[in-house]
Amino acid sequence: MVGIEHLKKKSLPPEIVVFLDGDYSDHPEQISRLLKPILLDGADMVIGSRALGKLESGSMMPQQVFGNWLATTLIKLIYNYEFTDLGPFRAISYDKLMELEMSDPDFGWTVEMQVKAAKLKFNCKEVAVDYRKRIGISKVSGTIKGTILAGHKILWTIFKLI
Repeated sequence: MVGIEHLKKKSLPPEIVVFLDGDYSDHPEQISRLLKPILLDGADMVIGSRALGKLESGSMMPQQVFGNWLATTLIKLIYNYEFTDLGPFRAISYDKLMELEMSDPDFGWTVEMQVKAAKLKFNCKEVAVDYRKRIGISKVSGTIKGTILAGHKILWTIFKLI
C-alpha cells in the first residue's frame, strides 16, 4: 500500500505497475513476460503464474499449493473468472490499478486485486514464471500461525467481495 500511495503523489504516474516479492523467490529478469500482454495485447493485468512455470524444489509448501488451488477454484465458481495462481509477481496498468481502489494492507492484497479485477471484467492474462526458494522464513507459509491467518484472510476476502 505504501508503494501505491507513493505513485499517487507523482505528477507523472507510470503506465504500468509491476509487483514482486523482495525475498529472491521471483525472477525480476522475467518482468518482460508480464509486460508483453499489456503492451502488445491490451491486457489490463497479468499474473505471473507459478503454477504454469517451473518451481524450484521446496519453493512452495504443500499448504501454498493447496491454498492457491482452493482460492482460484472459489474465484472460478463464484466470479466465473479463471486464474491458476495468486502469485505476487504481477503487472497491471496504472489506470486499472487505481480503478480497483485497493484497501488490503497485508495477506489479502493479491486475492483482493484478482477478485476485484474479475468483478470489473478486466482483461486478465497469466504467464508462466519461475519460482525459487525464498531467502529467510516466510511470515505466511513458514509458520502454522501465518498459514492459518493468511488462509483465513484470503478466504474472507473472496467471500466479502461478493
